[in-house]
Amino acid sequence: MASHAAHGTSEKEIAPPNTGAIWKTFWILLILTAIEFVIAFTMPANTLRVAIFCGMTIVKAFYIVGEFMHLKHEVKSLIWMVLIPTIFVVWLLVALIYEGGHLY
Repeated sequence: MASHAAHGTSEKEIAPPNTGAIWKTFWILLILTAIEFVIAFTMPANTLRVAIFCGMTIVKAFYIVGEFMHLKHEVKSLIWMVLIPTIFVVWLLVALIYEGGHLY
């Protein structure tokens, strides 16, 4: 029966994972979510509260995309290629909702 170990190779120890960035991201998102919960239970339901929620959701989404999809480590032109259409779509949604008579 042949040996499973290859001759002339040495087994290297695997370095422990660097989880610091993941925990940092976790705590930042947890704090933002906790702030959203505080706002949800302390502010009356109005347009300001909805605007705050939309703004915080966009901030969290960009942070998640930057961290977990590694967009913040890419070249600036790729970041702008993602950011400009996103801004346009958000503007379009706000304009359509306003023109539809929902935000009077």
